[in-house]
Parts: sequence; structure tokens; C-alpha cells
Amino acid sequence: MPKLGLAPLDWGNVSGIDRTRGLMVIKPGEIAFEELSPEDMTVVDMAGIVVEGYYKPSADMLTHLRLYQAFEEIEGIAHTHAAWGTAFAQAGHWIPAYGATHADFFHGAVPCTRELSDGEVFGEYEQETGNAIVEAFCGIDPLAVPAALVYRHGAYAWGVSPADAVKNAYALEEVAKIAAYTRMLSPELPQASQALLDKHYLMKRGANNMENIEE
Repeated sequence: MPKLGLAPLDWGNVSGIDRTRGLMVIKPGEIAFEELSPEDMTVVDMAGIVVEGYYKPSADMLTHLRLYQAFEEIEGIAHTHAAWGTAFAQAGHWIPAYGATHADFFHGAVPCTRELSDGEVFGEYEQETGNAIVEAFCGIDPLAVPAALVYRHGAYAWGVSPADAVKNAYALEEVAKIAAYTRMLSPELPQASQALLDKHYLMKRGANNMENIEE
């Protein structure tokens, strides 16, 4: 995360899940990324109870658990406060799919959640953050669009492993930056055609998938 510029001042965290054993491993909040060892990571069960580790899990633990519960195909999550994705999140804007670079990683716009109510913020904030992400993905395949923006907060990305989640988090940051520049140059530009988005997204995933594109 730090090497990719995704964790300024150590903001953010990563987790992975062992679904067979029902355990999640997550970065603790007290230790910098560069200082982490495997022994420093915190292991919790699906109820958030620590079963191994010397440190408290990240404050975002319940958000991670909620996403694992809702998106059963994912096995890694990365949460960042990197600048470009966070700018879109703070503005409450989805990241439009303006072109091929975006479509190589995300099959459509990256959604931003609604604003949480005061009750949700002062209640189970991290759990409600996860709920808001899940709500935003109604009708969206979380594997086809493996990331979300949390309004006024930051970005979450996920994948089939923790490393894949970090890769998708980096892709999210790059497409957010490109989208911001695109919007500056052409504020009224519409999203790319579905044909172009399909072409690039499916082409990246194997020639056989091209058969799924309708003529």
C-alpha cells in the first residue's frame, strides 16, 4: 500500500479471509505498514471477536466483515484514503466509466454510497458503512465493479485475494485521477458506450468472454 502511494500517513488497511475456517486477518491500527510482520496481524472470527494477535484490529473491522458476508466471492479487501478516490468520495460522485482504461478494471461506473444519517454515524458507524456499500451495489455485480466510494470518507476495493484487492485499489486511484482530469477538460462528456466498456472489460478476461457481447 505505501509503495503504491495508497497509504499516506499510514491511512487505510487490508484484510483477508479464510472462509473454510471462518476467520479474517486484518491490519491492526497501531502499527505502520512498513513495520508490520505476520505476527502483528490480528485474527478475528466472523463476529469480530479476536482469536489471535496482540493488537486491536483496525477500527474498520466491521465494515470488512459486512462486505465478506454480503459478497461471498471475495477474499481480500483494501481500504484507502488516497487523494483522487477520496476526492470523488467526499464530493459524493460516482467515478464515471469514461473509456477503455476504466473498463479494463471496472465494468461500469464505480458507485458512491449515500450519506449516512446522524443515527447511523453515532450508532454502529463501521457496520452501517458496510451496509451502505452493500445497498449501493443493488443490481451491480461486485466482481465486475470491485470497488466502492464511501460518501465523505474514502474508498474500498476487493478481490479474490488481499493482493488482488490492493491491485484493484491502485486501479481505482488511477481511474479516479484520469476521470478528474477528463472532467476538467470536457465537463459535459458522457460515459463511454456500453459496447466499448463491454469490449475492453471482457477482452481482458479472455477471448471466450467476447461471445457474451451482443451484436
